[in-house]
Amino acid sequence: MNTPQHTAAWHPVARSADLRPGANIVAGFAQAQELALWRAADGTAQAWENRCSHRSVRFTLGQVIDNRLACAYHGWQYEAGSGQCTSIPAHPAMQAPRNVCAKTFGTAEAAGMLWVNLSPEAAPVPDELRDAVPTGWHFCRTLTVRAPAQAAREALESHGMARVSSSWRGRIGGTETVALVLDAQPRLAFIHLWTEAAPGSAAMKALHAAARQLRTEIEALPQG
Repeated sequence: MNTPQHTAAWHPVARSADLRPGANIVAGFAQAQELALWRAADGTAQAWENRCSHRSVRFTLGQVIDNRLACAYHGWQYEAGSGQCTSIPAHPAMQAPRNVCAKTFGTAEAAGMLWVNLSPEAAPVPDELRDAVPTGWHFCRTLTVRAPAQAAREALESHGMARVSSSWRGRIGGTETVALVLDAQPRLAFIHLWTEAAPGSAAMKALHAAARQLRTEIEALPQG
């Protein structure tokens, strides 16, 4: 089944719970685009190109200051939402140039995940994202697979998983599972696994073991 174009544009890059307001900056990828993921003090999730506009230093080396992201190199600060540079510590009396901005991407939080849209234009958030993971299900793990995302999707299908909009649903290791596949880099995919099984249960442990076997299976496929 083909994924509708409006949902395919949204990439499940990280769990929402992994971003804490005003705290950590998480590195991420989507279709080879390197991302800096963070949450402003006001709670809004941000996904930026992981590059400061000044000297191209990675934002993931910096820090969150209230609703701004500060580069680790010269301390330039950029405002959440717009990405506009608001402060240059070496010249505190000088107004930051209006043309200096971080490159930002659209974000949506749904089904326990942070989704990113790489389009330069704001895109509407599809209702389907809210249903990607059933309400009340638990996060199991994110599986790092050194293979193209398409190989991961084909492996899930071969295991009887069915494509439902932006997710794959079925059983892995006998456990009801939802899999969200992230196309991170040409030969790197992430599979976020959610399940109805309770944390610490035998079913959850079975899913962990089956997921490791699935990764081995995918990475053993011919890469072309």
